[in-house]
Amino acid sequence: MKTPAQIDRRVAQIRAEIAALGPIHPGSMTEQYNVCGTPGCACKDPKHPQKHGPYYHLSFTWRGKGGTRFVRGAEVEAMRRKLAAYKRLRELVNEWVDLALEREALVRAAAKRAR
Repeated sequence: MKTPAQIDRRVAQIRAEIAALGPIHPGSMTEQYNVCGTPGCACKDPKHPQKHGPYYHLSFTWRGKGGTRFVRGAEVEAMRRKLAAYKRLRELVNEWVDLALEREALVRAAAKRAR
């Protein structure tokens, strides 16, 4: 079992890691391919179709509203980093809340023993 001081040290580490995350963005990105409507296009070849793409599609929900957009090829890696940073942010916040609840239980138990 951790002590309140150990919990406080970990919370300080979490705060520092959150501050260092950089740009974030919620959501997920998928790679998609498409078939166009142009007759004779390679994407319509009956034996060896070559679909157009890849296209990168970002989907996210924020404050109860959904959003989607396409991400240009040059922006894909930067968006992947933002998505990973957002995922890490959520993990860190969840850990922080878990630690806060654990610390509160320890303080309450200590107060109860002191009575």
